[in-house]
Amino acid sequence: MEVILIQDVANLGYKNDIVKVKDGYGRNYLIPRKLAVIANESAKKQLAENLKQQAHKLAKLKDDAVVLASKLEAAHLTIAAKASEGGKIFGSITNAQLSEALEALGISIDRKLITVEPVKELGEGKATARLHKEVKAEIHFRVVAEKEAQNDNAAQQQENEEQA
Repeated sequence: MEVILIQDVANLGYKNDIVKVKDGYGRNYLIPRKLAVIANESAKKQLAENLKQQAHKLAKLKDDAVVLASKLEAAHLTIAAKASEGGKIFGSITNAQLSEALEALGISIDRKLITVEPVKELGEGKATARLHKEVKAEIHFRVVAEKEAQNDNAAQQQENEEQA
């Protein structure tokens, strides 16, 4: 069965894609949840017309995503986490923590767009942000112990006071 996606569906496709799915998945999951419609001739013609009208809007969205991707790749994140003496952190670094750290730098991004492998130790890490259908960005970050982060902040405050 061919369907036209109305919204982005993880591991299947993006909005306005025509995808082939099993009949049961389409009828029982995608269509009732308003995630897709059946791809008949009239729906395909309507999709083509809508895509023509939205072409310039989509180009602008892609350009904005490229600019945001360059900001993300240039950003240097430091995330403080509670850690043991051996360098293991309690819990793990999540996409929500990365989103908050980016927000502190003035870069607003939804946490659902960030994919990060579980980070369980202090050190360097990287995550991927899916900003657009064709644009992905890597986010590099460093995980430090909370004690180190407090010492770094105190040192920076002293330097700022000395400069003033």
